[in-house]
Amino acid sequence: MYKQITANRQKTFWLILIFLLVLIGVGYAASIYWDTPSILFWAVLVSVGMSWWSYFAGDKAILALSGAREVRYDVALKETQIVHLVENLCLTAGLPLPKIFLITDPAPNAFAVGRDPQHASIALTTGIVEKLTKVELEGVIAHELAHVKNYDILLSTVVVTLLGVIVLIADWMGRASMGISPRGAKASFGQRDDNQQNNGALAIIAVIFLILAPIFARLIYLAISRQREYLADASGALLTRYPEGLAEALEKLTADRHQLRLANRATAGLYIVNPFKKTGTIIEEALSTHPPLAKRIAALRSMNL
Repeated sequence: MYKQITANRQKTFWLILIFLLVLIGVGYAASIYWDTPSILFWAVLVSVGMSWWSYFAGDKAILALSGAREVRYDVALKETQIVHLVENLCLTAGLPLPKIFLITDPAPNAFAVGRDPQHASIALTTGIVEKLTKVELEGVIAHELAHVKNYDILLSTVVVTLLGVIVLIADWMGRASMGISPRGAKASFGQRDDNQQNNGALAIIAVIFLILAPIFARLIYLAISRQREYLADASGALLTRYPEGLAEALEKLTADRHQLRLANRATAGLYIVNPFKKTGTIIEEALSTHPPLAKRIAALRSMNL
């Protein structure tokens, strides 16, 4: 477990470094394409600023984007019971009590965000609270607390926010390129010299990079999302000492057909199950941020506690 925590911290460092390099690369490509050196300066500035912001405020942005509201003690009995469930599991796990949020949505789902156990938050949809039994809900909460204890929340929060920035910037530059000609494009065939041809080649490379940057960032996201779900399932089952509770919860979440309204492609990997209902095609499985639920359920039921 401690090795996993150390590994997640190291991965976060390398992911931020890779993000900086990719975003600076996007800025460099754009500066070549539009022959505007100032774009590179702004890319560096934005990449450093967003890396800092994702570490310290990424969780708040994700919760706001998800429409989550914080649960207090002086609330309805149903919500107070959720707080007590989280409290009991935190005592068992030796964790500080995280902030608890509810998302008003009938789709059953949950996620955890933050940079460390002292700055963690757990969000549950009203659908998961209403549709699961106490034992099943306990399994889900234990899974999310496992993400907190393993420092998966730091890794996933940083990746989600930085991935979103890369995708947005690349998309904006892609749209802008439709209305602006790259340098050297206005030169006629007879006027082109070797320098202009080189500029044209650089512009083509720049466009290719702008296209590949968000894909590359997405592949990094997929690489880290799947394995952490298996680990959180196992760690959560060890916390409750009852793997069947989480297994039954995952079965119910699989069968439910509600689509989470405020979910998006950037935050999908945070949830305990993919918030987008899939048709089960091979391509969808390959690009999913989560491992197949059938395999997760089988792994839980094979545990001997």
